[in-house]
Formats: sequence, structure tokens, C-alpha cells
Amino acid sequence: MFGLFKKKSAKDKLHDQYEKLMAQSHALSKTNRAESDKKYAEAQELIKQIDNLES
Repeated sequence: MFGLFKKKSAKDKLHDQYEKLMAQSHALSKTNRAESDKKYAEAQELIKQIDNLES
């Protein structure tokens, strides 16, 4: 309840975006493999950015 107005950190925002891209990649894997691979590659780039923020 006290975290209601807490702003998300840059790491949290990137993590949420990563989760969204992975869900899109999974959904596309059933219909369009090339687009799925593009979304997966974007998600991997976000993981690299998250790792850079942690170190």
C-alpha cells in the first residue's frame, strides 16, 4: 500500500519491457517465426542493458 506512488527505476522499466517483448515473441512463434526472432533479439538487447545497469 505504501508503494502506491513509488516510481519505477530504469531497471524495473527495462525488465517490464523485456517481459512484454518475450510474451510477444512467444505469441508470434506460432504464426511468424521471423518476427518472433526479431522480438527475441530485441529482448536480448534489453537484457544486456539491464546487466550494464547492475554493474
